[in-house]
Parts: sequence; structure tokens; C-alpha cells
Amino acid sequence: MASTARRAVVVAGARTPFVRAFTDFTRLDSIALADAAVGGLLERTGLDRKLVQAIVWGGVILPSAAPNIAREIALDLGFDPGCEGHTVTRACASGLQAVTTAAAAIERGEYDVMIAGGSDSTSNAEIKLPQHVVHAAAPIALGKPKPKDYLAAVRQLAPFTDILPTRPKIAERTTGEVMGESAEKMARIHGIGRAAQDEFAVRSHRRAAAAIASGRFDAEVVPVTTPDGRTVARDGLVRGDTSVAKLAALKPVFAADGTVTAGNASPLTDGASAVLLMSEEKARELGLTPLAAFRSWSYVSVDPADQVLIGPAISMPRALEKAGLALADVDLVDIHEAFAAQTLSVLAALASDEWAKTRLDRAAAVGEVDPARLNVHGGSVSLGHPFGATGARMVTTMANELARTGAQTALLGICAAGGIGASAVLERV
Repeated sequence: MASTARRAVVVAGARTPFVRAFTDFTRLDSIALADAAVGGLLERTGLDRKLVQAIVWGGVILPSAAPNIAREIALDLGFDPGCEGHTVTRACASGLQAVTTAAAAIERGEYDVMIAGGSDSTSNAEIKLPQHVVHAAAPIALGKPKPKDYLAAVRQLAPFTDILPTRPKIAERTTGEVMGESAEKMARIHGIGRAAQDEFAVRSHRRAAAAIASGRFDAEVVPVTTPDGRTVARDGLVRGDTSVAKLAALKPVFAADGTVTAGNASPLTDGASAVLLMSEEKARELGLTPLAAFRSWSYVSVDPADQVLIGPAISMPRALEKAGLALADVDLVDIHEAFAAQTLSVLAALASDEWAKTRLDRAAAVGEVDPARLNVHGGSVSLGHPFGATGARMVTTMANELARTGAQTALLGICAAGGIGASAVLERV
């Protein structure tokens, strides 16, 4: 990425607590969660909402009646009517895509003040009907039906089993492979055993619990009041008292002889995360202290029929190369934990000379990541994974950590459906 005299900076970030689907946030859809995160961000920073010129939002389970969540946020929260907004979707990398899209727009000089982030409510995922059911019912729903139209629809729908709701699967459209099956395949390819996955999951939970107890997340998590008047102020999925012994008792989910369980995989989650970005000049003008800036980012794709979640093992080295850094130069590494098996497979690939030669056109491995600087406050296995929000959460957590500790750089990596890998390098300002 070419250097530029105009730099976009991360000024602040805020997110809702992340909670298990169909629990505390069941009655809050993706837009309501987005409103809560952005509203909390404005309250925390004291920023006049009239200064926000544009919003970019990420989402995966988009509400069909209002899929442009970004614009709905601006309207709901009373932003200036001229505040434009658009919504992006790049599977689990949607939140990071939104943030880097905003950063690029600021650095091109299009805007000075933007909000970016993402949200998803698995609790409010719409139940889809098979297309032949839709086609049979459409003349009745959209036209002026006659009695014969009802009879025709009934004949087409019989024996009516297709109109019963079925459990949706998080699977690749092109291959039919369920994400958990993909993680199982990667574990076999890279030799990642059950014990290693459970140990990784325990570390994620304990680090997230320690971050909560120490107040590390206080700067980013904003309380949310639910429609029934309850206040949710903390992440609801973190289990600081878990152990390898407890996780070892869980049965595999995707294969009888498999290694992926509910304990070493990210759960279905509701939540939202928002990031405030400005040109550095505007932030200084407003008396705000920037936390971090983007030094580079990279988005790549791999063949979904190969290892659909291995993309970060390519996008992370590319982001480092664009930033002019080696892995050893980076102070912090934050990798999305869709599954412990997937994260450990990415780490194994980065440490592999064979991977470097065959997939990166390099003579030697990218390097090993010191566990002490990896996912220092846990990750998606423990915190949860609202699909569109995770990337923005990672940016917020790492920007805060850079500013708080004096560390200079952080490398982010996210896997996503479709064989996507997304990465970015943040630097302290």
C-alpha cells in the first residue's frame, strides 16, 4: 500500500457485550444492536453526531426489510440528514472490511469523520422457504388470486413438508461443506489434535476472563438495555473456570471420531461493534488523541474446496510485506478464532517452510507466533462471534492495547466463508 501524507486514525471503539444467541439480545435485531454500539461510542467520546459524515457497516445476516444498516443507524440516531451510509458484506471479515473501507475513504480525502463497524443477530436470522414454495405462493401473495390459484398452490405444496422450518447450516454454497467440517479437515491436514484444541480454548477463556476482571474491556464495552428493561453490561459467554478436563468430556459435533466440539469452537452470538475514524488532522483539531492507524491491509481468497478457513495464512504475510515488516517485528498478533483447529492450523502454516514455498513463493517460513503475544485478551472461542462485528471488535481491542501498553504494532488475521482471508497491520500513533 502506498504511503500517504493524509492518515486515517482510529480514535475510539465501542461494542455491545457479546452474548449467546437466543438469550439476552433475542429481541434486539442487527439494527438495534448497531444503534446501541454507535450510540455508546458517541456517548463515550462526547462527539457531536452532526460531525459524522458517513457510516460504513458490516453484516452477514442482513435484515431483508432494511439491509442497508449503515443508513438506518444514521436515521435512528439523528445524525445530520446528509450523513451517507452503505453496508458491506464479506462474511466473517465484514467488520474489518467496513473499517478499512472507511480508512481508505478518509485517506483519499472524501471524509474527515466516519464511523465503521458491524453487527449480527443470529437470534433474528430469517427462516427461508425453498424457492419452489415461494414460486407456488407468489401468485397469491403478489397478485389478485382466484379460487383456482389457491388450488394450484395447494397441489404444488403437497405434501407440505417443505414449509416446516429446518435448522440452517453454516455451509459453503459451492461445496456444501459445513464450517465445522472444514475445521476438522484442517486439523487432519496440519496434525492438530484434540488436546491442543482444548488447551487453546481454555487459554482463550482464561485470558478473556482476566481482561474482564482487570477492566481491560471497560473502555470498549457499553451497557445495553433490553426491551424488557434489563441492563446487560458484560460479555456473556466467557467461562474463566473452564478446564481441559471439562472440555475433554464434550463429544465431537461434526464427526464421530472428530476433534471439534462446542467447547473449542466459537458459539452463535449476538452483538455489535463500532469504530470512530478520522483524519489525523481532524482528530487533533477536535482535541482527540488517536489510538492507532492502519499501516496496511490485505484481502485474499483461496479455493473453498481446499481449506476454506486457511486464508489468513496468506493474507497475514501479505499485510506484513505491505507494511515492510517481518512477523518477528510485530508486538501483538490477533487471529479470529472461528475454531481452535482453524487458528492452530493457520499458525502451523505460518511456521511451515513447505507452506511458504508452495503457497507464498518464499524460501522459508513466515515464522512462529509467540503464544504470549497471540490473542492476549482471548478471542472468538471465548468472547463469541457475531459475524459482522468481530473484525471491528479486533480493531478496537488492539488499538486500545497499543495505546495502553506502548506496543508499536499489531497484526490481525480473519478467516471467512468463501475461502477469504483478511488481515491488517495497526500501528500506534
